[in-house]
Formats: sequence, C-alpha cells, structure tokens
Amino acid sequence: MEARATAKYVDVSARKTRLVVDTVRGRNVKVALSMLQFMTQKSARHVHKVIESATANAENNLGLDTDDLIVSEIFVNEGPTQRRFRPRAHGRVSPRLKRTSHVTAVVAEKEVI
Repeated sequence: MEARATAKYVDVSARKTRLVVDTVRGRNVKVALSMLQFMTQKSARHVHKVIESATANAENNLGLDTDDLIVSEIFVNEGPTQRRFRPRAHGRVSPRLKRTSHVTAVVAEKEVI
C-alpha cells in the first residue's frame, strides 16, 4: 500500500527542485527527512513538507508504520510561469520569468524479500 501527497505552485523552478528530489528518492523516510533538514536549498523545505504529509497520510489513512516507510516515488513537474517585465537601459524592457513547480511524493512500505 502507498500514500501520496502533492505540493502545487511551489515558487522554485522544477529544474532546481529536481536536484534536491534526486538525493532522497528510494531512501527510508526518516533518513530522507533528516537529509532535507540540513540542505541549504530553498526547495528542500518544500520537499520536506511533502514527504512529511505523505507519511502522515500513510499513518492516519492507511494505518502503516512510519518506521517501515520508504520514498518509493518522488517527482517534480513544471507549474505555470508568471511573466513579469523589468525596465532596462534606453527605454527597453526584458522579460523576467518566475517559474513554479508541482512536487509529488509517494511513500510505501519496505518490501521484505
């Protein structure tokens, strides 16, 4: 059984968030949360909250033990991009793209072989 959680419209680009997500994929939930707690990236805080939420969903909705959970799937999709403009020299403008992302985490019980 698996539980999932999603954070939408995170104000960090998907490319930067994927760097953080790749470090915790497949790890034990407790190890992943402790790794994210000490990362300096802005997106690490958002990923931490998503994994915590998925863990709480597994515990409360499915009755799973949190010690046996692993981050089985975690991925980042691009969200909408806000387009802003910044004034430049000689009356020109240049575009400023504020990118967002959607983070989805799936936690599942560790399979015993």
